[in-house]
Amino acid sequence: MEANQSPPLLPSSRFQLAPDLQICRILNGMWQVSGGHGSIDPEKAVDSMLRYLDSGFTSWDLADHYGPAEDFIGEFRRRLAANLGHDATAGVQAFTKWVPNPGPMDQSWVGENIDRSLRRMDVESLDLLQFHWWDYSDERYLEAMVHLEHLRD
Repeated sequence: MEANQSPPLLPSSRFQLAPDLQICRILNGMWQVSGGHGSIDPEKAVDSMLRYLDSGFTSWDLADHYGPAEDFIGEFRRRLAANLGHDATAGVQAFTKWVPNPGPMDQSWVGENIDRSLRRMDVESLDLLQFHWWDYSDERYLEAMVHLEHLRD
């Protein structure tokens, strides 16, 4: 182990969230790449993500509105697949958020937003989507939930 490398996480750091989804109990938050803390070097960001993975951190918390976070996950997955093979990406989880502005929630608009995240993250399906809504007195969130359920199925 290199002098500045952390020891790998213990097996107890894993949690079975669903029958087909095991995650790391510690999620790597990507809010910092949203730009509020200064400019981010994409190459360094992805290199850091690979080092986290080498230490056993496999789960990432991000959002459509965290600047380039979803794009970084996509690049991270491509580099991981190029270096170790596509199967290596199966052990990585990326949990994104969708925070739409209040307004009409028709099926095509919901689908377009989810498709954008899929493209940015370079995945065929989302591991987990966290849906945030500004004002629950505006019940259009229920329309969005119906469309999200159809997309899930």
